[in-house]
Amino acid sequence: MKKYSLREKIKYSFDNIMSKGTVSLISGLAIISFVIILLISFFVWIGKFAPEEMVADNNFFKIMWISLMRTLDAGTMGGDDGSWVFLLLMFGVTLGGVFIISALIGIITTGLDAKIEQLRKGRSKVIEENHTVILGWSEQVFTVVNELITANENLKKACIAILGDKDKVEMEEELKDKIGNFKNTRVVCRQGNSIEINDLDIVNVNTSKSIIVLSNEEETDPDSSVIKTILAITNNRNRRKEPYNIIAEIRDPKNVEISKIVGKDELEIVLVGDLISRIIAQTCRQPGLSVVYTELLDFGGVEIYFMEEPSLVNKTFQETMYKYNDSLVIGIIDKNKVSKINPPMDTKINEGDSLIFIAEDDSTIKLSTISDYKIDKNNFSIKEISFNKPENILILGWNWRVPTIINNLDNYVSKGSKVIVVSDIEDGEKIIKNQCSNINNLSIKYICNDITNRRILDNLTSEEENHHIIVVCYDNIDIQKADAKTMITLLHLRDISQKTKKDFTIVSEMLDIKNRNLAEIARVNDFIVSDKIISLMLSQISENKYLNAIFMDLFDPEGSEIYLKPATNYVKLNTDVNFYTITESAARKNEIAIGYKIARLSDDAEKAYGVKLNPTKNEILNFAEEDKIVVLAES
Repeated sequence: MKKYSLREKIKYSFDNIMSKGTVSLISGLAIISFVIILLISFFVWIGKFAPEEMVADNNFFKIMWISLMRTLDAGTMGGDDGSWVFLLLMFGVTLGGVFIISALIGIITTGLDAKIEQLRKGRSKVIEENHTVILGWSEQVFTVVNELITANENLKKACIAILGDKDKVEMEEELKDKIGNFKNTRVVCRQGNSIEINDLDIVNVNTSKSIIVLSNEEETDPDSSVIKTILAITNNRNRRKEPYNIIAEIRDPKNVEISKIVGKDELEIVLVGDLISRIIAQTCRQPGLSVVYTELLDFGGVEIYFMEEPSLVNKTFQETMYKYNDSLVIGIIDKNKVSKINPPMDTKINEGDSLIFIAEDDSTIKLSTISDYKIDKNNFSIKEISFNKPENILILGWNWRVPTIINNLDNYVSKGSKVIVVSDIEDGEKIIKNQCSNINNLSIKYICNDITNRRILDNLTSEEENHHIIVVCYDNIDIQKADAKTMITLLHLRDISQKTKKDFTIVSEMLDIKNRNLAEIARVNDFIVSDKIISLMLSQISENKYLNAIFMDLFDPEGSEIYLKPATNYVKLNTDVNFYTITESAARKNEIAIGYKIARLSDDAEKAYGVKLNPTKNEILNFAEEDKIVVLAES
């Protein structure tokens, strides 16, 4: 075995010390300084070289103090008197001090630079409690953060910690540009990988109140990253004993089961593709529905709350609906946390049950003192306009949700309905056949062509009547290019509608919310900004996990959903009625009236495109022929 020289061993030890960082280097300098001062002070003391007037009684500690001062300040030596031996020793300690102080300044400067760089990279631990953690970085993060800021307005202080794969400073600058005012919420960004346990510790998931896991659509298999993240959180050996509140996006329904196995009761899943597809399928047949959904999901509008009211125990569900003038009762949650939207009107309220409300704020949910509801039964309408007839639907464009949209449409339309899909995806027909094999009510035709081709659009709209048109954004090209292609198609459709005098509803998907304002010139009936709706839902569920079951109920074709039905189905037109009257008329059909849509305001963004949810029940209203009542109903 080779033997190393003392010189090599000393050099190796020196290299190790130098590589250990700022603290180790400063400690080393301190030791060297102490040794130099100690040795020179010892020689001065043992030889009694110090002048009497400078060090009385040859005090060793006084000599050490003098040596220390010369180490720190080279100019101190200039006024020294004494023997040449003393002066040379003081010169030596001063010279050592010059090198040591110079090295110290360099080490501290380098250490500060390294620390600033480390802080810039966002690797320091977040010391917060009861904060919201967002894992992942995408366009959705801006909507999620903005909604959480609104939700936190009634708190003295709040914190959102974001762990993304981007530079910390870049993330902070983007948030400032797109959100601006964080109000009373502090937003902390850290750089890291959410599947790394050590990186999860940086944002302190153990003390968080909720954890939102975002999906990155740029990845080939985003669900696998989400599942790994959930696994890293729940199976961390240093995890807390209390259950987490995790909300995660999953794209593929096949991955839901494994996600539940990994997350168990700590996980709430938002099935992205299926949810957006349901919303598009519902909205294309009911223009204005996307505004209703946005109002319900947005913290800035009405929201869903749960609250017990002991004084209503043993009352029927229908009786409770009239007890609140400024909020709406839409369902019940029993003591086992099982929710039911729009239960039978004769359902009894039991002890321990909570009522489900739509309200501006939980502080507005108060029992009304009104006893005379002034319900005008003479103005009930006996007219009924039904949706139950075959429909023709045209889908323009392509993304991975198209087959799911078709499957969801099949749940809503009547037998004999048709859907035509047009896109430039060559294997689109094959994909549809594979993924839409259990269709019962629809016949499907696929055309491979460019959706911006005016001749193709003219032929499609002239051959047969299209009741509804859905324009979806391509997911295989850049977001801005996809939105541009969508806008060109919409402008063609608008021109065709004006020239042919054909009336068809158009629902368009938009990837970037900023492009919605540009596209509004095409007078589309509804825009679905997919990322925004998902982000709103994630934000709501992060504040209250039980909302997920309510939302799934509302978007599920089984059970009660939100419909915009003609006002003439409930009350006589052009007649003054209050909302109590509409509530009673809807209740007789086993439906819950939750708002209305005024047709003449459909283009007015400032008035929510004519949609009003949770109106005051004693408000006097007058409906025209095209106006709608927003109801919760089973069909």
